[in-house]
Amino acid sequence: MKIKLAVLFGGKSVEHEISVISALQAMNSLDTEKYEIIPVYMTKQNDFYTGNALRDIEKYRDIAKLLTEATRVTFVSENGKTRLDRLPAKKFGSNTVSEIDVAFPIVHGTNVEDGALQGFLKTLNLPFVGCDVLASAVGMDKFVMKTILKDAGFPVLPALRYAAKDYNHPETMLAEIETKIGYPVIVKPVNLGSSVGISKAHDRASLENALDTAFSFADTVLIERAITHLREINCSVVGDENGAEASVLEEPVMQDEILSYKDKYMDGGKDGKSSGMASLKRKIPAELPEDRTEAIRTLAVNAFLTLGCSGVSRIDFMIDCDEDKVYLNEINTIPGSLSFYLWEPKGLKYKALLDRLVQTALDRARKQQSITYTFDTNVFAMGSGFGGAKGAKGAKR
Repeated sequence: MKIKLAVLFGGKSVEHEISVISALQAMNSLDTEKYEIIPVYMTKQNDFYTGNALRDIEKYRDIAKLLTEATRVTFVSENGKTRLDRLPAKKFGSNTVSEIDVAFPIVHGTNVEDGALQGFLKTLNLPFVGCDVLASAVGMDKFVMKTILKDAGFPVLPALRYAAKDYNHPETMLAEIETKIGYPVIVKPVNLGSSVGISKAHDRASLENALDTAFSFADTVLIERAITHLREINCSVVGDENGAEASVLEEPVMQDEILSYKDKYMDGGKDGKSSGMASLKRKIPAELPEDRTEAIRTLAVNAFLTLGCSGVSRIDFMIDCDEDKVYLNEINTIPGSLSFYLWEPKGLKYKALLDRLVQTALDRARKQQSITYTFDTNVFAMGSGFGGAKGAKGAKR
C-alpha cells in the first residue's frame, strides 16, 4: 500500500512563488511506486486547496482560474488519523477527499517556515518532514539564531537588532549603527529569506533607504557589518539528531554586491522560466583548499545539530578574504529546491533524497509515540480545591 504523502506549498509569505517552484520540482521527482502524492496548495490567505491541476506550473499564471479547477479543503484530525475534508461540506455523501499519512512542507519564509505551519501539523498529530517547531522558529529568526550559535562558539558577525518602534527615533538609531558597526553595513529583515528586503548601505542616505526597505517587509530588522571582499559558500546538511552529513560545497556567482532575489530565481532558467535555486549560477564544488572545505562542512553539521534541525537544511557561510576568516551567516531550514543539486554530486539522487527525508519524518513520529503526554489522574474527580481565584496551582500552603 502506498504512503499517502501531502506536499504543502505556497502560503502567506513573500516567498510564496518560490515555494510553488520548489514543491513542483519535488513532486515531479518523488517515487510514485512508493508514495501517493497529494498536492496541498496554500493561498496567500492560507486557504487550502488540492487537486491534480495544482501540479501544472503553467496554471499558476492565473491562480483565480486554477482554484476553480481545484477543491478547497480543511484538515481534520479524528481517532488518531488526519484527513482532508471538502470545504464547504456537501449535505449528502462523504466529504473526505483523502486521508494523509505524512506531510511534506515545502514552504519558504514567514508564517510557513518559521514554526507556525509545523505547530499546526503537530497539533493535528500528523507526521511531517523537516525541522520541528523550535528549530524552525530559531532558524527563521536571524538574530536568535546568531545568538544561540555565538553562545555555542560558532563564528558569527556581531549584529544589532531593531524593532519598528525604534525607527520612531531614527537619529538615535542611525547614530548607534554608525558608532557600533560603521559603514558599510548590511540591512535585512530578521525573518525573511531569498534575499528579500536585503540592502547594503555605504553612508547615512543609503542606510535610511535600506532601513525603509527592510521595515516594509518585517517589523524587526538586523544590521551587521558588510564584508568588503566577500566569498559566499553554501553547504547542505541532511539527517537528524541521530546523525547528519554534509553535502559538497557551492559558491554562488553574484551579479551585484549581494546575492539578490533576481540572481537566485529569475535568471538562468530555460526559456526564461525559473527552476528555483537550481538555476542559480554557481561553482560546484566550491574552489577551496581541502582543509577549509572540510572545516566548513564540519561547521555546517555541528550547527545543524546544535539548532536541533531535522530533514535537509542549507547553511550559508561568508569568507572575509581580507581577514581570511570564515563566518556562519544563516541557516535555511527548508532551502530552495531542497538543495538537491548539492547532493547529486555525492551520488544521492533527488528521488533518494526525498525518500530519505520522508523516512526520517516517519522515524521521528514512531519515536514520539513512545513518549508519555498524559498523566493518568483525573484532577476534576478530586472534588475540592477549585474554589477561589488562585485555584489548585496558585494556592499557598
